[in-house]
Amino acid sequence: MTPDVFAELAAQGYNHIPVTREVLADLDTPLSCYIKVARGPYSYLLESASQGGEKWSRYSMVGLPAREVLKVFGNEIVFERDGEVIERLAADDPLAYVEDFQSRFRYPPIADLPIYTGGLVGYFGYDTVRYVEKRVRETMPPDTIGTPDILLMVSNDVMVFDSVRGKIHVITHVDPGEPHAYDTAQARLDEMIASLQSELPRGIREPSHGPLVHEEDFVSSYGEQQFKADVDRIKEYIVAGDVMQVVLSQRMSVSIESDAINLYRALRALNPSPYMFFMDLDDFQIVSSSPEILARLDHREVTVRPLAGTRRRGRDEDEDIAMETELLADPKEIAEHLMLIDLGRNDIGRVCETGSIEVTEMMVVERYAHVMHIASNVRGTILPEYSAMDLLRATLPVGTLSGAPKVRALEIIDELEPEKRGIFGGAVGYLSWNGNMDTAIAIRTAIVKDHRLYVQAGAGVVADSVPALEWKETINKARSIMRAAQMAEGGLDAEPTEENPRLPNKDESRPVVGQQETGVKS
Repeated sequence: MTPDVFAELAAQGYNHIPVTREVLADLDTPLSCYIKVARGPYSYLLESASQGGEKWSRYSMVGLPAREVLKVFGNEIVFERDGEVIERLAADDPLAYVEDFQSRFRYPPIADLPIYTGGLVGYFGYDTVRYVEKRVRETMPPDTIGTPDILLMVSNDVMVFDSVRGKIHVITHVDPGEPHAYDTAQARLDEMIASLQSELPRGIREPSHGPLVHEEDFVSSYGEQQFKADVDRIKEYIVAGDVMQVVLSQRMSVSIESDAINLYRALRALNPSPYMFFMDLDDFQIVSSSPEILARLDHREVTVRPLAGTRRRGRDEDEDIAMETELLADPKEIAEHLMLIDLGRNDIGRVCETGSIEVTEMMVVERYAHVMHIASNVRGTILPEYSAMDLLRATLPVGTLSGAPKVRALEIIDELEPEKRGIFGGAVGYLSWNGNMDTAIAIRTAIVKDHRLYVQAGAGVVADSVPALEWKETINKARSIMRAAQMAEGGLDAEPTEENPRLPNKDESRPVVGQQETGVKS
């Protein structure tokens, strides 16, 4: 961008202008770039792969440490700058505050930029729904981890990898009203590019070994017997006509000594997925390889993609095909999936143009490292008067993490689950400065805090659910995180082959998850 173009955009009233340069990306990867350039509180790495890692997406994003952060705890909003609290206020609707905050940044339409140059990056936890649905505002279970309900980094310094062109877009944003804004931006770009020349920190290539972690070391805070009893309780609600499906989840945890970035390195190797992200949020980190879109908005086009219907991966290609055939022939799984397609259509129908909603992909099987799912794609066109935040209000949480009818399912989840879900089941991703949004559902996701790793997984309970199988499904869904923890604690030496899903389990009877930490609910 030339000084003349910058001045012209400033004259048009834009107050948040991206200034960019391109450099070759042939000597760096997004992961090495993050480790060299961006590590620190309020930084992130966003990557994507499809088909179990056979194809990696065009763009990856590295967010350098953000100076400003928005946090929401219940009805309290906290705005921090450089670690200091600048503003603290109460609000019945924090989502309206977030939307107003974003609207202060007037971002110009500029051609030839990547799909994302910066924005509000972080998460909206599952409990964000309480700002939208009044019936669940006062029924929240206890909070046992203590993370904010919403956390958004104000991300202005970004490196975007373009794997097609072999380039890195180095991007900073400035307010032209500030003195010497253009020169300041150029100096910042110089610093960012120079940082690419730095060496990887000592020890990153040979991480230390921690205590060995096995699946049976993970402790359930729910407990198998109570979980199974609550599956039966949900089936009673279904028979009574209260609800058609409820997604019941359990949280598992284990002590961990590894750096969270090594957990991410293990997870991306073991389970490459469409939404892979590492976020360092100061006193905790998020590590994820989520397979599922929560909601995406790309220039008025809305996309949701329900995943429902699960089988474990086979030990070889023949067993994979057999498992797929069984999955697509299972009337329970098909009925559940069709119900969740309808729920997705209804959710986006609240903000999309009449007649614009269509199912563009119907019940295909997607394979991941440890499980396979039935997936469908639903698209629509958002009405001009609605925004990304309106789409988030309409969809969070999705039916695949709650149930149907949604609000009654939310009430039953609050009644039965022993603790607040927090980040699990919420939206993780970005609201970009240009008005677009891309968010994943926080599943296959680990929270690392105070040297403890937390992972949560759910199962959709319907009328003919078998409690033991629903419990087993939650274990299968959490297995990629469990194995990543084992690999990270083992120094990243190799994939934990003794628990490879493609190999027979030597001891099918051994316990998978330990005893619960908390008491059984009465």
